[in-house]
Amino acid sequence: MNLLMKFEFSLRDFFPIFGTLVVGFLFTGCAVTSRQPLSRQTGESVVFFGQEPACLAHNPQWNQRFHARSTYLLESNTVEYISGKDFILDCKRGTLRRTANSRIPDFRTNILFGVENFDHTKFRGFGNEAFFVFVDYDFAQTKPWPVQVSEKSKLQATHRKLLNGEPVKIVAFGDSITVGHNATRTNLIFWQHWAGELRRKYPKANISTVNGATGGDTTRQGLQRLQTKVIAERPDLVLIGFGMNDHNVTGVPLSEFKKNLEEMVATIRAKTGAEIILYSAFPPNPRWKFGSHHMADYAAATAEAAKEMNCAYADVFDNWQTMAARKKPEDLLGNNINHPNDFGHWIYFSVFNQLGL
Repeated sequence: MNLLMKFEFSLRDFFPIFGTLVVGFLFTGCAVTSRQPLSRQTGESVVFFGQEPACLAHNPQWNQRFHARSTYLLESNTVEYISGKDFILDCKRGTLRRTANSRIPDFRTNILFGVENFDHTKFRGFGNEAFFVFVDYDFAQTKPWPVQVSEKSKLQATHRKLLNGEPVKIVAFGDSITVGHNATRTNLIFWQHWAGELRRKYPKANISTVNGATGGDTTRQGLQRLQTKVIAERPDLVLIGFGMNDHNVTGVPLSEFKKNLEEMVATIRAKTGAEIILYSAFPPNPRWKFGSHHMADYAAATAEAAKEMNCAYADVFDNWQTMAARKKPEDLLGNNINHPNDFGHWIYFSVFNQLGL
């Protein structure tokens, strides 16, 4: 029999932007298998193919703190799933499995399930939002994550302004990922979440944010919009993230992509003096018809452009791949193509949060 216990905790540990709440945690029957210091994974997303085991990013421990629900944040309509009734947790293997009579949605009913080389324009109602389960659990962390070097030395002016309580305007520039498509709340968009964390860390600073991104853009369109979307805003810090559309089969060749990024950096610096963070993207669904599936090359080109232009670099690609190593693409994609869900935006945020500001 599964026991339901009440556990009070600070939502700063759960999601840093919220207060305190009492929620239900479930005993699952797993034994504690490690005496290593434990880390807490919150809001990890997973979808289920029938009763096939679904892998988690880590092997859960401390059975009394495993929690599964239907929404990333606790909402009035959140369904809290029960171990043994809705799912079976295997701590040793780090997997979850739907039960035969589970209330958890079955991804096999998704219109794109099992479709290879799919053209999303031919399928109405695609997307993963209705199929996610979000889980929280403790695990023994054996390797550091995220792995992101401090870039404070390349963000000294921004850091000084934050410390001195001066105005800091941040402009986020890029494609639909930066726009925040498939994030369920504005403050869960990765750069908005990061700005919120900076406000918490520097309460005297006057931090403002501008969403200068445009869905569907490549670096070519980015150059065309640079004046109106970035330079006209007179920013102090600019976040530049392209690559998802550039890397597509009809996108921008790698050498041009890198050149475009460098031109953006040079132009922004010359006209505004702003500091700049370049950040890479993650691979889209490998079954998607329009992906070239060479995102690693575009991530490497982004890192090279940052190095050559001596600006900060946020390594989203490598950290995403590390987090996703045991997971399915469907687990992290809000539209099942190329948009991160709320947990995917948290991966981006985690990387930015290690930049050193």
